[in-house]
Amino acid sequence: MTFGANFSDGYALGIIGALLPILTTKWVLSGFEQGMLASSALIGLFFGSMVLGRVGDIIGRQRVYVLNFILIAVASLLQLWAPGLWVLFVLRVLIGFGLGADYAVGPTLLSEFAPRKQRGFMLASLTVLWTVGYVVANVLGVLLVGTGDAWRWLLASGAIPAIVVLLVRIGAPESPGWLISRGRVEEARAIVRKHLGVELTDAELVTSVGENASNDYRRLFVKGQAKRTWFGVVFYSALVLPYFAIYTFVPTIFENLKIQDANLQYIILNFFLLVGGIAGLWLVQRYSRRAATFWSFVVLAVSLLVLGLTSGMPAFVLMIPFAVYTFVMSAASNLTQVYPPELFPTPIRSSGVGLLNGLSRIASAAGTFLLPLMLTGWGIAASMYVLAAVLAVGAVFTWWWAPETSKNHLV
Repeated sequence: MTFGANFSDGYALGIIGALLPILTTKWVLSGFEQGMLASSALIGLFFGSMVLGRVGDIIGRQRVYVLNFILIAVASLLQLWAPGLWVLFVLRVLIGFGLGADYAVGPTLLSEFAPRKQRGFMLASLTVLWTVGYVVANVLGVLLVGTGDAWRWLLASGAIPAIVVLLVRIGAPESPGWLISRGRVEEARAIVRKHLGVELTDAELVTSVGENASNDYRRLFVKGQAKRTWFGVVFYSALVLPYFAIYTFVPTIFENLKIQDANLQYIILNFFLLVGGIAGLWLVQRYSRRAATFWSFVVLAVSLLVLGLTSGMPAFVLMIPFAVYTFVMSAASNLTQVYPPELFPTPIRSSGVGLLNGLSRIASAAGTFLLPLMLTGWGIAASMYVLAAVLAVGAVFTWWWAPETSKNHLV
């Protein structure tokens, strides 16, 4: 149920990047309007993650987990008839709002069902499915975008995986951990018995009820938790800001780099994106969370620095740092599904994951909005240096603040 949602998420977010060049031509979009459309779903993701992540801690994960895909499916389908920029912008904000719920509640719910030894692999796999959806959208966009009004059908096609996920999620169980945190122990026992085939013993009821089960939002910033919360914000934001900015505007970046055979190079990069996501499963299993995060930031910053330094060189030289960045970023993105749920206790996990997702989407939207303006005003090399600096900040804060959570039980 959660893996399918991540495919749907990746597809919905990937399709706009593939279609942005033709929309720019058809609707004569300015740099500002391109940035607004590119960041529209990310703006919705901010509000959806912040609001519905909090709701998931108050009323439970299950209802948010099911109902958000009604909104995603309807808004996706309505894109078929969007008459212009601002109607499409509003529809994509609504899609992002629904997706924001899943970014907060999906990994939270899965993490609370997953055994500790398999938790990292299972959560990392969410990003692989997200990447598959993203790559499928990009490839379809490259192959079909020039065919009549195919761009309208491609936008609306996001409704297909959304409807499938909605149907599959009907009857989804509530999180036993959340139920226990609210004192509903017998309901938790029944769900564990039905879906996992075991009896939940008294010794396993590790989450207490009462004072420790408070889901007060202020608990995210109390002593002992605040450092983890702020690390999560910086880690997530620094990682995804360059990612969304670059991959929303790959055709524009190729144009600035004077790369020929852009469609072929785009497909090659998507191959590295997919392979990197799969390799990231090994990264999560093999290395500690802290080490994997720190060294990923270092390699990513260096690769964009090199891309900026070589920006005037032939395409075969430029594609080396671009491919390295793509591969490592895709692998490291698995950590965005794994690390956040492990930073928070059960009563505030959905709120915490929602906060991290929400603020990271503000960073992503800012990067997506600003990159075309930076490319126009500063050029490709300076733009890559700025994005490399963002990744360097992530490395520094990981070195200072990152906790090790890979062996923690979620309580």
